[in-house]
Order: sequence, then C-alpha cells, then structure tokens
Amino acid sequence: MMMKAEQSTLVLIDVQDRLMPAIAHGQEVVDQCLTLATIAGLLGVPIVATEQSPEKLGHNVEDIRELCDQVISKDHFDACGDGLIDQLPQGRQEIVISGCETHVCMLQTALSLLDAGYTVWVAADATGSRNEFDRDVALDRLAHSGARIVTLEMVAFEWMKNSKHPHFRDIQNLIK
Repeated sequence: MMMKAEQSTLVLIDVQDRLMPAIAHGQEVVDQCLTLATIAGLLGVPIVATEQSPEKLGHNVEDIRELCDQVISKDHFDACGDGLIDQLPQGRQEIVISGCETHVCMLQTALSLLDAGYTVWVAADATGSRNEFDRDVALDRLAHSGARIVTLEMVAFEWMKNSKHPHFRDIQNLIK
C-alpha cells in the first residue's frame, strides 16, 4: 500500500514556538515539518495543524501557521477530543501525521485516528519529544498499533508517483 496525495491530509501536531526549544533536536523537527508542509502545499494535500493550549504554550511556529489550511486549538492531548475528525476534509482516508510530542499528543491523536478507521502514516523524521527514548517508544507503539512509520522522503516520492511530476524538481530541491 502506497500513500496517495489525492487521498491524504497532512496533520501537524503542536509545532509551537514555546514548546520547540524543549524538544530534542527541535529545530530539525520544525525544519522537517516545514518541508513536509511545503511539499503537501505543492501537491494539493490539505494541511491541518493543532495547537495545545495556545494561551499557555503560544501558537505554532509562524512559518508552519502560514502553510496550514486550518489550525485547531485544543486542550485534550488527543486532538480528536477537540473535534479534529470533524475538521478533516471529507473523502480523504489517509492521514500523514507529524509533530510533537510524539509520545503524548501525536501518539494519542494517531491512535484515535486509527480507531476511527483512517490509515495513519507517521513521518518519523518530522516528530519529536523532549526525550528521544519517549519518541522511539511511541513510534514502536504506533507501528504495533497499525500506523505505518515512514520518512519525509517516502511521503514525498509516493505522493508524486514518478519523476515526470510537474513539481518533481521543486520537491527534490527541498529534500536535498
């Protein structure tokens, strides 16, 4: 089974200004999320982001906010508890998910999306936690729960399908 751009939605979990300095390799996670969102935008994949208690943790990194079609404020760790599923575009059953913290908000959201019948692809190199061990355990749990663990490049090339895609060079330049 391969990811299809026309069936996908990108969900970015809590890539927030005040949170990212506490995340292991936080700037790398931001950069990967930005690249993933830019690719999604080029390929017409809707982008939904969440912000955990923005009145306390601030908003998402501005560059992330600018690329999103929609930003959902939430108080539950699981974004589905604050209406994420109702906000997802209709007819798209594949969710590519990334963000923070892998072992809390991203994990709980991904598990709920799986329970709701979505196919969930976790872009592992665009996820982060304060502690790398927590991140790794969460990725393992997600894999055992039915999520498919992938990388940003896997997402990009599967969404494009071939090197004749009109955005192939642009996307190739973004990931190199």
